[in-house]
Amino acid sequence: MKKTLALTTALGLIALPALADVNLLSWGGAYGNSHLEAYAKPFEAETGIKVTMADADNPATPIKAMVEAGNVTTDVASVEYADAVRLCDEGLLETIDPAILVAAEDGTAAADDFIEGAVTECFVATDVYSMVLAFDDSKFPDAKPATPADFFDLQKFPGKRTMRKGAKFNLELALMADGVPAAEVYEVLGTPEGVDRAFAKLDTIKDDVIWWEAGAQPPQLLADGEVVMAYAFNGRIFSAAQGEGKPFEIIWDGQIYEMEGWVVPKGAANLEDAMKFVAWTTSPAPQARAAEFISYGPPRKSAAALVGNIEGTDQPMGPHLPTTAANMTNALASNLEFWVDRDAELNERFNSWLAS
Repeated sequence: MKKTLALTTALGLIALPALADVNLLSWGGAYGNSHLEAYAKPFEAETGIKVTMADADNPATPIKAMVEAGNVTTDVASVEYADAVRLCDEGLLETIDPAILVAAEDGTAAADDFIEGAVTECFVATDVYSMVLAFDDSKFPDAKPATPADFFDLQKFPGKRTMRKGAKFNLELALMADGVPAAEVYEVLGTPEGVDRAFAKLDTIKDDVIWWEAGAQPPQLLADGEVVMAYAFNGRIFSAAQGEGKPFEIIWDGQIYEMEGWVVPKGAANLEDAMKFVAWTTSPAPQARAAEFISYGPPRKSAAALVGNIEGTDQPMGPHLPTTAANMTNALASNLEFWVDRDAELNERFNSWLAS
């Protein structure tokens, strides 16, 4: 039961329920800052409910550990789509009633305003992000890399690369670099021969890859000159280029896009306020505002038109969003079902391959 506060008025002493904190687990960096500025601060200002933020390299990992240990210290967490489905299937998340979600400004029900798949039993999407190829423009004064195949071409575009340590995204990229059209990637990857083909392609650059585990690492590796090309979250590269003036360019060809969003761990101490936070922050205006801080597209249809300029500039954010039509050519939607079914198996093979 919540503690009470005493408020003295002309009518005497009134007992009021104290507002609990919402403990939010995010990813840090530019992405975490978008959560702070577009969600946490304005939610706290409007409701009086304090939001305390913490960061993790991948919030799904500590969420699973704390629920299984019966020591839940997080009320709301930002996780990748496939992780949300997996955690929900394992009974580690609270269900989220879609009826709590805020309707669009024109009265359209939230269920009809979100893009397909953005609201599940335990998950409400906050953004559409993508894994993209990027390069340091200053390292390539003449020919510029422009495709997944170029990322794997060490002869034409020499230098170290950096890639996320894990099977997901890398196997899809490898097949696209090997000539598989985006629309056929999961059909091919669903066969033993397709998996072999992806790892064979990764073999061609394995000795020239620095593997990253935290989203802030790729832009730093590029900035430090340790690598000339990166496979990274689009928002991290955008923030380094826009906010820090780094000469980084994004290659949208072959981008792999996915949703990220809120989950509430099973046994969250401040459940009621957690659900208020989920509902408020996934309404159209806050989602559009978040997109002005980092170049991730809002998953609500009505929010797209509300996205304005890049924060602190007079430049529109629209062209930098993964969901902008011009950036969707040869884009690949990350296949949720595939990774829920095959994640453990393919990561085990990836780790063995990496160690060999």
